[in-house]
Amino acid sequence: MGTQPQPDSEDLRLFHTGEHACGYWPERVARDLVLDPRDPRLRAWYPHALGWGFRRSGDIVYRPHCAGCRACVAVRIPVDRFAPDRSQRRCLARNAEVEMRVRPAERTEEHLALYRRYLSARHAGGGMDGHGAAEFDQFLIGSWSEGRFLELREQRRLIAVAVTDVVDTALSAVYTFYDPDLAERGLGTLAILRQLEWAKRERREHLYLGYWIAGHPKMDYKRRFRPLEGFDGHEWRDLHIRDFIKL
Repeated sequence: MGTQPQPDSEDLRLFHTGEHACGYWPERVARDLVLDPRDPRLRAWYPHALGWGFRRSGDIVYRPHCAGCRACVAVRIPVDRFAPDRSQRRCLARNAEVEMRVRPAERTEEHLALYRRYLSARHAGGGMDGHGAAEFDQFLIGSWSEGRFLELREQRRLIAVAVTDVVDTALSAVYTFYDPDLAERGLGTLAILRQLEWAKRERREHLYLGYWIAGHPKMDYKRRFRPLEGFDGHEWRDLHIRDFIKL
């Protein structure tokens, strides 16, 4: 796969957000660095921004930039170097009957119903559990992204959706939601493993996983996918066991 040419950066604008509540550590405040959401070249810039540690949420491309805190580390999996460990192989075996389908990023009533069930179970009282169709489209699809929905189905029943961005040399895992009654099946892990299969089949170099936060109950799981590369603000490098010490 070729590399996309970098668009002209002469007048690319970045903004700092004001301080806001941290979505990961409630006792902290956060700030983000955001690419100009009105820039018509945002779609062209997005693949390069992933390589700079940015992430997409709806139409917003951002990177945490907090004073005195560097807990959020952008991470990605080098696809050709990855091999599932014993636990991940058990997850694949446990879900061997689950079928994978890659679909356009277009909301259906089936998607929305599963999304709302997931939020009600996993994020009750957190502000997202009231999301409806408009919020689904705004948060997960946006107006310009090259997104896909990786559906996981068992006997035709939708049990998980991995919202995935497709760029020239990589996939980016945006968000995954699944049937909360099947939490013991490891569907979040399965979604990443299937995204890696997809990326390898299409000869893409990386699967971006967003931000890893050591010791965080909802973000620390990403360290189990190895080798794992982290962005230190200047370059990507392999994360080693010493990087996984709980903060």
